[in-house]
Amino acid sequence: MGVMRLGVVETRVMDLEESLRYYTQVVGLQLTGREGNRAYLKAWDEEDHHSVVLVESDRPGLEHMAFKVRFQDDLDKFEKSIEQYGIKVNRVSKGARMAEGQAIEFKLPTGHIMQLYNEIEKVGNGLKLNPDPWPDNLKGMAPPNLDHLLLTGDDIQSVTDFMTRVLDFHISEQVVSVDGEQLIGTFLFRTNSPHDIAFIKGPDSKLHHFAFHLDNWNEVLRAADLLTKNDIALDIGPTRHGLTRGTTVYFFDPSGNRNEVFSGGYVPCADFTPITWTEDQLGKAIFYLERQLNERFVTALT
Repeated sequence: MGVMRLGVVETRVMDLEESLRYYTQVVGLQLTGREGNRAYLKAWDEEDHHSVVLVESDRPGLEHMAFKVRFQDDLDKFEKSIEQYGIKVNRVSKGARMAEGQAIEFKLPTGHIMQLYNEIEKVGNGLKLNPDPWPDNLKGMAPPNLDHLLLTGDDIQSVTDFMTRVLDFHISEQVVSVDGEQLIGTFLFRTNSPHDIAFIKGPDSKLHHFAFHLDNWNEVLRAADLLTKNDIALDIGPTRHGLTRGTTVYFFDPSGNRNEVFSGGYVPCADFTPITWTEDQLGKAIFYLERQLNERFVTALT
C-alpha cells in the first residue's frame, strides 16, 4: 500500500478561455480534453491524461488535489485507515471527471479536499522508442511535470500527524516557533523531491501555490523572461529558497492563483532526518537571498 505522487490539481478559474491561453501558451501545458466547464491539461513529460484541471467558477482557489496510489486495492485499505483515524471518506465514481477511475475523497484537518486514486487514462509522452530528449513544438516555459503545492491551515500539527501516520508521508523540513513549542509549517514528501505537499500556518482551506518542475536555473531565468514578455503578474524571483535549496520564481494566473516554477533541491529518502527552521528565520528560509518575506507572499491566497 502506498501513495506514489501528486497526480492532479483542480483549480478554480474565473475565465476559462483566458486561463487556457495562459496555461497553454505561457506556462506551456498541453490541452488533453474539455468537458462542460472543465479543461484538462498535462505537462509534456507526463504520461497520464492530465495533471491540472481548470474549472470555471465565480472565485479562484483549489477545488481539490489528488495523489496517485500504486494499486487499485490501496483505495480500500486507505479508506479503512482514514475512517479509523476519524475522518469521513466518500467514494467518487469512475468517470466523474474525464479519463479518471474511481477515487476516495476526504477533507483534511485544514479543510482542503483530497482524493486518492489509481486508475487514469494514459496518453503517453511520445518518448518511449529511441527517443530524443524532448519533443518538438514545446511552448512557453514547458515544464516536464507538476511538482508540488503549498496550502495554508490553522492546525499544522493535526494535518502533519494525519499525513505522516495515515498516508505515510515523510517530513523533509519544518518551521517551528522560536521556543520550539509550536509547529508553523511542514514540508512533506513521498517521492525523491524535497516536498510533494507543504502546509504553513494561515487560514483554513486556502491555496498558496502549486508548482511545476523545471530542469535548471537557466530555465527558471527564462521563465521569468517569459512572464515579463507576456505581462504576467510577478510575485517574487527569480531567487533561491533556503527551505528545499531550490531555485524559483512565483507568479499569478489570470484569476489570481499563484503558480511557481521550481528547480533543484536535494534528494531525500524515507530515512531522511528533517531540517528545522525557527520562525525568526522564516524570511531567510523562504527567500534565502532577500532574507525577508514580502507582504504579498504572506497575504495573497486563493
